[in-house]
Amino acid sequence: MRILVTGARGMLGTDLCAELGKRHDVAGFDMAEADLTAPASVDALAAQRPQAVVHCAAMTDVDACERDPDAAYAVNGLGTRHVALACQRLDVPLLYVSTDFVFDGAKREPYYEWDAANPLGHYGRSKLAGEQAVRELLDKFFIVRISWLFGKHGRNFVASILAKARSEGTVRVVDDQTGSPSYAPDISAAMARLIESPYYGTYHLTNGGSCTWHGLAAEAVRFAGIKAEVAPIASADYPTPTRRPAYSVLKNFCWERTFGAPLRPWQDALREHLA
Repeated sequence: MRILVTGARGMLGTDLCAELGKRHDVAGFDMAEADLTAPASVDALAAQRPQAVVHCAAMTDVDACERDPDAAYAVNGLGTRHVALACQRLDVPLLYVSTDFVFDGAKREPYYEWDAANPLGHYGRSKLAGEQAVRELLDKFFIVRISWLFGKHGRNFVASILAKARSEGTVRVVDDQTGSPSYAPDISAAMARLIESPYYGTYHLTNGGSCTWHGLAAEAVRFAGIKAEVAPIASADYPTPTRRPAYSVLKNFCWERTFGAPLRPWQDALREHLA
């Protein structure tokens, strides 16, 4: 199968191309090659003649989305609409990568795939706009919500924490936001299974378990063997332009009921990543 991956040079896109490349003809597509916010991108994507598309490209800097909401909606909302229109023209399935930020965090137990979305900021709203475009335009789609992604390629929380722990010996990390860490290679392997299947719909995909940002940081520092203090702080002590959900643990209900085994615990994935 010929599969087109947008955002192919990003953290998830890089691992996904490698995973899909084991069994399929994979073409990478990045914003540098075509502006997905422009209508002409529909023709450019369709000209690739893929048999399936995975849409990873996005504006993921949540604070930048708050500062420039028009850019966020152009990339995450309108850009996704253009990708979906290309898939509609070719009658091929689309896998759209969404986020836990579509939820407000008011629920204190894991979110099911059908729980009502209520994003707190422009990043979550713009990604939800992408979800809505996919549902409006396509019959054959996978919407995959992920969260707290870390991996080998590109900037991420784990790499930033370890760099600061090594250089400063102390890191202060928020301890009142809880979520589900996701390891890019594990998510990529699961997405490959999805795109090869006929089981369309909305899925949550994360590694097993949950923690606070402080908990993730403390384990990363410990697994890496770094002698550093990891101090817990409140969100109010680390002000940003973005309101983040206090609790955004995703329940992988549809994945586990469809494919069986859950993804491994995030601690096991973190150990492998740091090995």
